[in-house]
Amino acid sequence: MHESNAAHDAVRRDPITIVPYDHTWAESFEQQRQAVEPALRPWLIGAVEHVGSTAVPGLPAKPIIDMMAMVADYEQARDAIPAMEAIGWTFVWEDGDHELRRWSFCHPDPAWRTHHLHVVEYVSQLGRDCLAFRDHLRHHPDDAASYAAVKRDLAALHHDDRPAYRAGKAPFIEDIMRRASVQH
Repeated sequence: MHESNAAHDAVRRDPITIVPYDHTWAESFEQQRQAVEPALRPWLIGAVEHVGSTAVPGLPAKPIIDMMAMVADYEQARDAIPAMEAIGWTFVWEDGDHELRRWSFCHPDPAWRTHHLHVVEYVSQLGRDCLAFRDHLRHHPDDAASYAAVKRDLAALHHDDRPAYRAGKAPFIEDIMRRASVQH
């Protein structure tokens, strides 16, 4: 049941391409949020959030809508898998999911996803970090522009190597998170 990250990435067909911000991303998120929230209602704490670069107005991004839902307990949320599959989302296993106490889903399928959802525990640092990073970029356009440049450069170098792309972004994200925690 647990695929390695390499196996998971091997099924991806969408190259890493950074495109200009698209104002329809917010609408696309909202359409899926309206389907996802009722399916997750038995476990959901709060609203499903739009996270990642597509959630930052004006920020170029991969055209995949990242979403996050918080639940009270990771193990109890296991039953969300069939609930999400019933509304057309696919459960995918990613390296680190168990350690991060996270469930991952994509829509409409793993190879050509348009939406990606992480279900995390409410007490998770990961959840707080995703929201803090998004909010920081929304309020600091210079940092958002720098992040766009980092992503464009990495996409040009690693358009078919997701682990290298993610690893390349990590130092920038860590720096933003350090500065964001100091500011708050």
